[in-house]
Amino acid sequence: MNVPQSRSLVRPRNGTVIAGVCAGLADRFGLGRNTVRLLFVLSCLLPGPQFVIYLVLWFIMPKADF
Repeated sequence: MNVPQSRSLVRPRNGTVIAGVCAGLADRFGLGRNTVRLLFVLSCLLPGPQFVIYLVLWFIMPKADF
């Protein structure tokens, strides 16, 4: 699926798995959505605040209008 690259950081309405945070980050930075999801899952194997950052982004990233 070809998704246009967004200039702002928004959560897309389509193609999301949980909340659209990884999809929004991927669209913003021109990366593959599954690549960002895989990097997030792999980062969860390391100690750190990954889940907290995901939740914060879920609440502060607006949903896209498209």
